[in-house]
Formats: sequence, structure tokens, C-alpha cells
Amino acid sequence: MAVEAEEHELRETVRKLEATVATLEARLARLEDAQARPVEPRQRVTGPFTQPHAPVAPTAPAQAPASRDLEAHLGTYWLSRAGIVALIIGIAYLITYYFGELGVLARVAAGYLLSAGLGAFGLWLSRRQQLFGRIVFGGGLALGYFVTYALHFLPSVRVIESEALALVLLAAVVVAIVVIAQRMHSETVAGIALFLGLHTGMMSDITTFTLLSTTMLAAGALFFLVRNRWVVVPLSSLVAVYSTHIVWALRNDAVAPGAPSHERLLLSLGFLALYFALFTVALLTRPRDLSAAACLAFALLNWVGLLLLGGYEVTQWSEGRLFLFFVVLALAQAGSAVVAREQRAPPALFHTYLLLSVLTLAAAMPAEFSRSALVLAWTATGATAALASRSLGAPLLRWAGMLILFNALGTCYLFVPQQALLQAVLLAAFVIAERVQVLPLPALLASRPAPAEGLLHAAGAAGAGLSLVGLVSAWMPPGLTTLGWVVAAFGLFALGFALRERWYRLAALAVLGFALLRLVLVDLASLPANQRILTFILLGVMLLVISFTYTRLRDRKS
Repeated sequence: MAVEAEEHELRETVRKLEATVATLEARLARLEDAQARPVEPRQRVTGPFTQPHAPVAPTAPAQAPASRDLEAHLGTYWLSRAGIVALIIGIAYLITYYFGELGVLARVAAGYLLSAGLGAFGLWLSRRQQLFGRIVFGGGLALGYFVTYALHFLPSVRVIESEALALVLLAAVVVAIVVIAQRMHSETVAGIALFLGLHTGMMSDITTFTLLSTTMLAAGALFFLVRNRWVVVPLSSLVAVYSTHIVWALRNDAVAPGAPSHERLLLSLGFLALYFALFTVALLTRPRDLSAAACLAFALLNWVGLLLLGGYEVTQWSEGRLFLFFVVLALAQAGSAVVAREQRAPPALFHTYLLLSVLTLAAAMPAEFSRSALVLAWTATGATAALASRSLGAPLLRWAGMLILFNALGTCYLFVPQQALLQAVLLAAFVIAERVQVLPLPALLASRPAPAEGLLHAAGAAGAGLSLVGLVSAWMPPGLTTLGWVVAAFGLFALGFALRERWYRLAALAVLGFALLRLVLVDLASLPANQRILTFILLGVMLLVISFTYTRLRDRKS
């Protein structure tokens, strides 16, 4: 009996499932039939607010939503940040100009009450509008930092006389900002608080205390770069730190014109070295987690800041030390490149450090050498960079070497045009730089290697052609300049055929064209008869030899 009851229940369950499936199939069929029928434009009588059903209009162009999105982005993102910046700056000015009239305890209490009130208001807002509330909360943290900063630094508000105690309190505030932003995991809070903290310090006189406080804020920002790989906060801190130092250096020079004191220069260079080391170490800590664009931005801005500010300070002190400063900076960039490769950083960062090292070394040469010595120094630097690019697999280094060689060539033409030996050295350097074959890394040039290689070969051939023209012109008498150009073109043809490189032959054709133009426009009217005869005869012979060579090559190919 129990078995029969179970079978009966099972049959009932199966029957119900079949009925349910049939109902679903019928409903699905009705839906498909309704979608297949065309929709007529008619009035639906379903309520007092129904509208006639019209055919669906074509979608609006993408430009209208884009404009609305831009408007929303400006209104929600940028206006909120601009508003909190203006508010905090206004409160900072209020503290600066009017809090001095209050008593000691009132100054401290009023400042921190304003900060706490703004922070509490931001937390309350964040329950409804999280992003907007966090912006206001970050402003409250920044205001707390400024109040702590003002309690020692601003004479009208000063309560703390001890600089060491003030630095300890500021360090505690920075740590609190970092901890709070990290617990909230909010880049917005960290960015607003640290950005405003860095910039409110520039509202008054900048001293050593200000530089120390900005360094602590930068260290707090770099914590987020190392821990969370946030980019915007530390990158804005980098710009703010160097900007603060620029204002400090210029104000000190305006107050005390002339050569600055030895102590101030050492202090300035010490801070600059500290900035550079902090941002470089933070960047090279787990660089694989950063994008190539972020790595390049940090490396380039850090280099520009130290190069310009450090060079300015050293020049104010002694121009004779500028060469040493640039060499040390170039070695620091080379060391950073070594660490970047060991840390398996993005290839672009490794190549950028190498490029900056070579460019810094090239920038150092005018501080130590002049005229012929400068040409030789730049030639050696460019050729070495081009040769090193092969072993390091760095195409950018080869481009830098070519650029430095052209700089040397221009200097030679301007200041020592008759130095045949320098032109010969430059010719050899250009040929070496053009002949170096660098296997491009996939991340840089694998997509389109041919155009880059072609441009390098063309640049090397052009530099070699100009060097050869200068070399032959230095040997030729003044009246046979055109003949010298023809000889140079003949030498380029020979070099192009020997190396099997068409760019040298194209450069030779260009030189030959200029020589013929000069012959028609200048030499026919100004040269004496014997020089004119010699020029035309040698020109004809060389043109025939070149044409015969082209003919032989064509016959061999056929």
C-alpha cells in the first residue's frame, strides 16, 4: 500500500509539472506573437496620463550625451574640488589674520573646532552622497593640518615655541591623515587632505620649517604610491613639493640678492636630494604594478625638478661646480636604470632612465668645455650612447646619441668650421651611429620597427654627408668650394656603395644637386677661367664615374 501511495504522489507531481510547462509554453508563444506583430500608432486607454503611442524616434547623436556627460563631470567632480579648495584657503586666511586677536586657548580651540566641524559635516554628507561627503571630509583633515602648522609657524597665531615639538605634532597629523584615508580606502580623502595641506603652507613665508612639513606630506603621499599604487595623489605631491621649493629659493634670493650663503645652498641641495631620493625609491618599489605612463610621469617630473632647481642653486653658488652636479645627476639616473631593470620595471621606465642619464651628461659638457673641446666631448658622448644602445637593447639611447652628434656638428660649423680633424671625427661617429643595429624591444618598436630604423639611417647618412662636406671644404681653397662639394658627394657615393646603404647615396645626390645649383648661380659669374675649367672637367669626370657605377649595378641585377 505504501508503494502504491508513493506511485500515486509521483504521478500527481509529474502531472502538475506537465501542466506548468504547458502554461509557460503558451505564454511564451503569446509573447513571441506580440513581438512579431507591427505596432500601430493608436491611443492606449489605460489611464488618464497615457499618450498616443508613436513610432520610436531614432537615437540622438552621440554628441548630445557627451555634452551632458561633460557638464555633469564639471559640475560634480571639478566644482566640488574647486569649492573645497576655496573654502579651506578662505578659512586659512581667517586664521592667519584674525585668530591672533583671540587668547591662547581660544586660538587652539577655534581652529580645531572648525576642522572637526567640517570633518563631521563631511561624514554626515557621505552617508547620502559618498563622493561629495569625502571631499568635504578631506578638507576638514587638511584644515586640521593647517591649524597645527599655524600654531608654530604663523607669528600672529603662534602658541608652540619649540620647532621640534611642532614638527612632532605635524608628523602625528600626517600619520593620522594617512591612517584615516587608508582605513577608508579613499583616494579622494587622501588627495584632498594632502593637496590642501601642501598648498596652504605656501600662503605665507616659506622657511626651513615649511620645507620639512612639505617633505612629511610628500612622504605620506608616497605611502599610498607604495601601498596602493595610487598615482594622482603622489604625482600632485611631487609637483607641489618642487613648486614650494621654487618659491622658497626665489624669495630668499629676493630678500638677500647676490651670492647666497654656503649654508643655505647646502640646505637647498640637501632638500632637493631628499625629494629626488624619496620619489625615486617609491617609484622603484614594485614598479611592475604601475602603468608605463605613470612611471614616465614620475621619472620625468622628478628629473626636471632636480635638474632645473639644482642647476639654478649651483649656478648661484659657483658655475664651476655645475659640471660636477650634472655628472652626479647623470650617475643617479644610470643607477636608477640599473635598479629598474633589476626590479623588472616596465621597459619604458628603464629606457627613460638611460635616456635621461645621457641627456644630463650631454647638458654637463658646456659647463666644462668650449669650442673644439666641446665638439669632441659631445661627439664622444653621442658615439658612446649609440654603441651602448646595442648591448643594452635601448633604441631611445641611439636616438639620443644621434641628437647629441648633430648638436656637436652644429657647434663645429658655428665656432670651428675650418677644423678638418673635428669634421673627420664627426664623420666617423655618424657612420658608427648609423651602422649600429639595435634589436628593438617589443614594448617599444615591435609594432612598426621599419620607419624608426629608416629614420635613424637617414639621420646618420645626413650627418655623415654634412661632416664630409665640412671636411672637404676645410681642405679646399676658397675659390673651389663647389668642387669640394662635388668631391664630398663622390665620397658619399663611394661610402654608400661600399656599405650597401642607399641613404648615403641619396645624401650624395642632395649634395650634388646643391653643388650644381651653386655652380650655375655663383661660380659661372665669379670664378676665374682656370678654376672654372678645373671645376667643370672634374665635375664631368665624377658624374660619369658615378653614372657608370650605377649602370654596372643595374646590369648585375638584370
